[in-house]
Amino acid sequence: ISQLCPRKIVLFDNSEFNLYSIHNELLKREIDIEIIPVLSSVTNNFKLSQILLNHKINTIFHAAAYKHVPMVEMNISEGVYNNVIGTYNIAKIALKNKVENVILVSTDKAVRPTNVMGASKRFSELILQSLSNHSKTCFSMVRFGNVLDSAGSVVPLFRQQIKLGGPVTVTHRDITRYFMSIPEAVQLVIQSGSMA
Repeated sequence: ISQLCPRKIVLFDNSEFNLYSIHNELLKREIDIEIIPVLSSVTNNFKLSQILLNHKINTIFHAAAYKHVPMVEMNISEGVYNNVIGTYNIAKIALKNKVENVILVSTDKAVRPTNVMGASKRFSELILQSLSNHSKTCFSMVRFGNVLDSAGSVVPLFRQQIKLGGPVTVTHRDITRYFMSIPEAVQLVIQSGSMA
């Protein structure tokens, strides 16, 4: 995103460590872009409204989701609340503030959901689809499988299992897994927003 030379980037994250890390990384690049770190959650309606109002946001890349299937299965209400209500909050506030583009980073697990995480992301997609018919905000979404070494990737688990001598746990013996790199994923998100 910084290579596209925006005037300002607002980093909005509920993880203090992740927010600190990305903010530090961008500051080290010495780019001529105002970088604003905001520690909050997409479930905080007030903070979302305040940020959009104060910073005149043009594009939202919405990747705020709980993604680990077993963790969401063990914390269903929090997973659904964050993924569904968080998306609804962003969409509603984007409409109110006339944000031009909202791009939802979804998951391949939303195709035919077999778990709570996939169902919550599918619900998020449906929210944006229902609102897109009645607005000037362009809502779009992109689905991923496994992004190598991303926060939601299964690869670190596989590496650890291999290091310990196995077995490597997969959902089913006949499953086919597809992987992409972080740069490929980022390019796909930005392209999907511009194509929409």
